Amino acid sequence: MNPCDLLIIGSGPAAYSCAMTACKRNLKVTVAGASAKDTWLWRAEHITNYPGLPDVSGQALLETFHAQALHAGAAFVHGVARQVQPMGSGFMTLIGNDIAESKAVALCVGAARPQMLPGEEELLGRGVSWCGTCDGMFYRGKEVAVLSAWEDGVEEAIFLAGFAGKVDYYRLAPHEVPANAPFTLLQGKPLFLAKQDGRILLTTDEGEKDYDGVFLFRPSVAPDRLLPGLKLDGGFIRVDRRMATSMPRVYAAGDCTGLPLQIAKAVGEGNVAAISAAEDLVRENKEAL
Repeated sequence: MNPCDLLIIGSGPAAYSCAMTACKRNLKVTVAGASAKDTWLWRAEHITNYPGLPDVSGQALLETFHAQALHAGAAFVHGVARQVQPMGSGFMTLIGNDIAESKAVALCVGAARPQMLPGEEELLGRGVSWCGTCDGMFYRGKEVAVLSAWEDGVEEAIFLAGFAGKVDYYRLAPHEVPANAPFTLLQGKPLFLAKQDGRILLTTDEGEKDYDGVFLFRPSVAPDRLLPGLKLDGGFIRVDRRMATSMPRVYAAGDCTGLPLQIAKAVGEGNVAAISAAEDLVRENKEAL
């Protein structure tokens, strides 16, 4: 993945607005996000309070935003950003199974907060993982479970099947799973995780099974998990009027910054975040000369 000036994480109005403005400010922009088809906005049949568009469907609005951002020059990457890591004067972001390098990051991740299973947080890094690329090689020839809330978990499970001796697949939310995949689809609903005799015990509504490792995949990651150290206010990302967060060259816009959860607010904040990022990068470039 080619390095960029600004990595925008999200697939909603704030992300598209940020991308359009950042491109107009001559920044090299990459937008990374999961499909918008699972969002409430995509499913909305009638939107009547967005200025200039008195009655438009959510799908039509998002498709128009995407086309505008693409025309402006933004590059798009399909995948969930799993971790943002500050590295010197920039950032390295894990997106799916790839790494994106950027000078600045804009978080436009929406207001959804994925609910973790009991025991998941305590066992993260101790047999439980959110990243097949990072940790798959540790389970070569071993037994693992994949717990997925969306269809991209299928690709992750296929990838893990290339390392593990056995892969069991559980759905955290309804989605299609191919019949001839190199893993076993199990019907139990995951309830909680625990450590037992050096293995991970998975309890479902149909019983218990233990594994060497468990991988969980969801279409979003909570902001403070995505970027450890990021300051929140009541679950929302803390920002100032420039949409700057508590961390240098990290900005946020849209529903993730708090109420009201409105499209017009998200679009405006995305615009401001892009302008702020461009101003800060230009100033830092001048100071470095």
